[in-house]
Amino acid sequence: MLGILLLCVVELPLLLPHLTSVRVVSVDATGPVVMVQARTRDEGPAWCTECGISSDRVHSRYVRRLADRAIGGRAVRIGLSVRRLYCENPACSKVTFAEQVDGLTVRYQRRTPLLQKVVETVGVLLAGRGGARLLGLLNTPLSRTSVLFQLMRVPLPAGMTPRVLGVDDFALYAGVYGTLLVDGDTRLPITLWEGRDAASLAAWLREHPGVEVVCRDGSLAYRQGITDGAPQALQVSDLFHLWQGLSRRVQDVSAAHRSCLAAAVLPPAEHEESQPAPDEGPSLETTRAGRHAKRLFEAVHEHTGTGRSISAIARELGLNRRTVHKYARASSRQEVVRRPRLRPPTALAPYLDYVRQRWDEGEHNATILHQELVAKGYRGHYQRVKVAVASWRETNCMPAPQARPPSPLQVARWIITPPERRHLDAAERLRLLFAQCPELTHVHALVREFAAMVDQCDATELPGWLERLATCGHPTLAGLAKGIREDQDAAVQGIITPYSSGMNEGRVTDVKLQKRITAGRAGVPLLRQRVVLIAHLRRHGSSQAASPW
Repeated sequence: MLGILLLCVVELPLLLPHLTSVRVVSVDATGPVVMVQARTRDEGPAWCTECGISSDRVHSRYVRRLADRAIGGRAVRIGLSVRRLYCENPACSKVTFAEQVDGLTVRYQRRTPLLQKVVETVGVLLAGRGGARLLGLLNTPLSRTSVLFQLMRVPLPAGMTPRVLGVDDFALYAGVYGTLLVDGDTRLPITLWEGRDAASLAAWLREHPGVEVVCRDGSLAYRQGITDGAPQALQVSDLFHLWQGLSRRVQDVSAAHRSCLAAAVLPPAEHEESQPAPDEGPSLETTRAGRHAKRLFEAVHEHTGTGRSISAIARELGLNRRTVHKYARASSRQEVVRRPRLRPPTALAPYLDYVRQRWDEGEHNATILHQELVAKGYRGHYQRVKVAVASWRETNCMPAPQARPPSPLQVARWIITPPERRHLDAAERLRLLFAQCPELTHVHALVREFAAMVDQCDATELPGWLERLATCGHPTLAGLAKGIREDQDAAVQGIITPYSSGMNEGRVTDVKLQKRITAGRAGVPLLRQRVVLIAHLRRHGSSQAASPW
């Protein structure tokens, strides 16, 4: 036993490198806790923790009790005997001070730096209750309040004044909002606070001079705060919010012309072949997949004889290149229709003859048919009977459900989507709609003009476009034109510059995630601490050398 104990004393510094600067006296590994007794080496002076003056006058010794990271699933406790020395600086407020060991002790700390790093990292990632549970599994029991206390002690990274600043708001509670600032170059959060008023943002900008570009949405409060706090900064109105505002106005116009939306319903496909026999099931021409394959086949074969490449046809039709190649290679549309797979017989198979007999007798109610089958011993679900007779309804020329006209939201999506990315079905329905409603045709032309400015990063046509938007006859579009005119300089920068508020939206998502993890009970200081530290932890990793704090 003594040999094992001596071996532990010799090999312990190899397992715990932070003990190499002290002399290990004994190790007791017989109990549930590994007890290490050590003492500092009586070599050289120590430096006062208050004034920094060195001293070698020893006053006494005392034992510091430190908790360290667990070894082999067992907690480690270190009893370290350190010297207390006199401070030889008469002007210092301390008479005596205790020496500190680099990498092993920290002033007023009863945990080693390695264990303290684990506690802080767990607190950042899991906060109170979750962090306390994980630390308990790591043989470092702490209460949830202690974990939060250690988390709030972690200093935030010393951030420099960003060159590009992102400003956005987020919901804290019901009716209460906060402001989040993001570094546009590193895409890391800087800080956040409660409220979204202009005064707070202006005060922060005055305390951090040097911001050159500020990305924001169309908020009047943020616009005024940037103007007051950093008048020299270039304000950029986010392009996504401009598109979002235009999309909502297009939806309002579509809702105002709801009576015209019925024109976008595609006419039913005409049957070229005769109706199939009842036993053969529905024809491919009567199914949705068959009609879709017919439209694609005709559209692709209109371009295949022109000598154009498959890629060019795919770009024009908004289809995948493989899809165009498949339809161009087919000699008839029946070759490309996906036919249903043959399924194994079900529990309904022995009763199909009886169901067909009752159907021919005039009983077309699936519920009654299911009840009759149950009386005959069928144990399957009603839904299987309903699906079985659905195809018979189509062959008996039952009235098919009428196609519903598109909603205003769906029409707005079609109009906003670039023509080369529209599906053939959407393009055909828009063509029918525009033939019926000239007002929506005009709105579509205005949207394409704005899209051309965005694609070319050229805002020279913006004043004329705003004038046409204001005089198009739709109050909702005129209101949008008025709002953009009031912030026209920032809107121009949003079109011609590469800056955007995309990093703001991503960080706001992080804030919402941390709110949900803490069940919405985290105050602003704790929320700020976790959002900023977690972002830096993800960026730099959890190693000690790369840690931001």
